[in-house]
Amino acid sequence: MLKKQTAGLVLWGAVLFVAWNAIVLLFFWTRPAPSRLPSDAAAAAPAAAAAPDDDPASLAREVMRLAQDAEAELERQRGLLQQIREHYEAWGRRGGPSTGPAGPPAPNAAAAATPPPTVIAVLVIACDRSTVRRCLDKLLHYRPSAERFPIIVSQDCGHEETAQVIASYGRAVTHIRQPDLSPIAVQPDHRKFQGYYKIARHYRWALSQVFHTFRFAAAVVVEDDLEVAPDFFEYFQATYPLLRADPSLWCVSAWNDNGKEQMVDAARPELLYRTDFFPGLGWLLLAELWTELEPKWPRAFWDDWMRRPEQRQGRACLRPEISRTMTFGRKGVSHGQFFDQHLKFIKLNQQFVPFTQLDLSYLRREAYDRDFVARVYAAPQLPVEKVRTNERQELGEVRVQYTSRDSFKAFAKALGVMDDLKSGVPRAGYRGVVTFQFRGRRVHLAPPQTWDGYDPTWN
Repeated sequence: MLKKQTAGLVLWGAVLFVAWNAIVLLFFWTRPAPSRLPSDAAAAAPAAAAAPDDDPASLAREVMRLAQDAEAELERQRGLLQQIREHYEAWGRRGGPSTGPAGPPAPNAAAAATPPPTVIAVLVIACDRSTVRRCLDKLLHYRPSAERFPIIVSQDCGHEETAQVIASYGRAVTHIRQPDLSPIAVQPDHRKFQGYYKIARHYRWALSQVFHTFRFAAAVVVEDDLEVAPDFFEYFQATYPLLRADPSLWCVSAWNDNGKEQMVDAARPELLYRTDFFPGLGWLLLAELWTELEPKWPRAFWDDWMRRPEQRQGRACLRPEISRTMTFGRKGVSHGQFFDQHLKFIKLNQQFVPFTQLDLSYLRREAYDRDFVARVYAAPQLPVEKVRTNERQELGEVRVQYTSRDSFKAFAKALGVMDDLKSGVPRAGYRGVVTFQFRGRRVHLAPPQTWDGYDPTWN
């Protein structure tokens, strides 16, 4: 509205300026000669009587006089116009409209205020599992937009059957192939870990393709043995702005390491948490993070490397109460042991949560830390034995306190949560606290309230 009013004022000012100059010139041409002093008139009378009205010399003098008067008036008008311009430019510098030449019509204000849709690439890491079809089928089934979520499948290993499966999707996905399939020289005691070295090499190449060649600003990394939940894309679309705005976050994960069915609140699929542990298994990162990590990317065991303090730098990830991915890949470099013991029991969310319509500001560090710490340490403390035997059932939320590495591991095993630590950080932990459901109530496995940081020797 302000721009329209300003444009109208400028137009009317221009019209009035032209009209005023026309009136001034007309006035000069039609007005009588200015009065003279009596002495001048007396002296001029004989000459006037002797000279006829159409004397050419008199007419020339009159024209010159009018021209001089007109020039003086125009100079005054130019001065006024310059003052108007200076005031207008000063107004523009204070936030008013620009004084530049008129451009194309301004877009609708509401449309201009709406940011363009965020484009988040989905990078599928594939090798020699033709069951990648199950992963891609779910991604394509739940994907809300091919433009906002382009899928790139990066294949290592040179496995032709898998390549044919990927190619069968045509233009629905982009298929790229890791060109270096050569063996990697490793020290003798690491020969059995050759697969982990190749995985790290593939990740580095694939992430570089996404961020350097395709130049995406963000990407979700998905392994070829993951199945995604119906609200997988909704989850990442809603949490992306938080990751972008909060420097204390460095990733968003779809995975809950303690997400077994009996250990999550199935009635609260919208619950999200901060965690100091890097979960992986469907995770969102920004191009800026890859710029930081790429120069020092490890030769092997990239996920444990991500969990070291020098990479994490005190930053956290977001993770859900109920996982938005599940793994069906028993075949892999770990030979299925971890899958049989743990991974196959993780619950996959099936209820669509409209995360983009929810207020997720509670996940910002300042608000989250204040509320989370207050809630955890306000919960009554119970011995682990009473929690296991479900005593004090009237308490819907309790706290079990550990004070050492050994007590943490013992209590975690007793309650069925993951007991391993990486650089002192427990899986799904935040500020040393692991939160989960146990026999229908919320349990916080927590250090004393005086906790002041992780001990990297707790491994």
